[in-house]
Amino acid sequence: MLKRGMSRIGAVQLTAAGMGHAFRLTVTNGTIWTGIFFLTGFMVSYMTVLSWADYSYVMPAGAFGYALLTFLAVIFLHESVSSRRWVGVLLICVGVLLVGQTKPRTTEVAREALA
Repeated sequence: MLKRGMSRIGAVQLTAAGMGHAFRLTVTNGTIWTGIFFLTGFMVSYMTVLSWADYSYVMPAGAFGYALLTFLAVIFLHESVSSRRWVGVLLICVGVLLVGQTKPRTTEVAREALA
């Protein structure tokens, strides 16, 4: 949503006037606010999961989002993704699957908070 909103605004000129104009267009763009809403939801969800499981489990599992975002960018933003990047996405997915095979450990503090 942020990409779509910024594409509608256009290239930002790195001058005081250009930055001011881009700022005005940005704060009045509903698509950008929708993107900010989704980012806030992601951050709250991510912090919640971090309170339940170790970072060494959550971070690799969260990397699956990169694969999902690449797929969504192709579908909704009509971006072209090279075969080399698709191989990278595949490697990320394989890594997530490997990490997913391990049991998510929780720290003592997190276990006590859940009890």
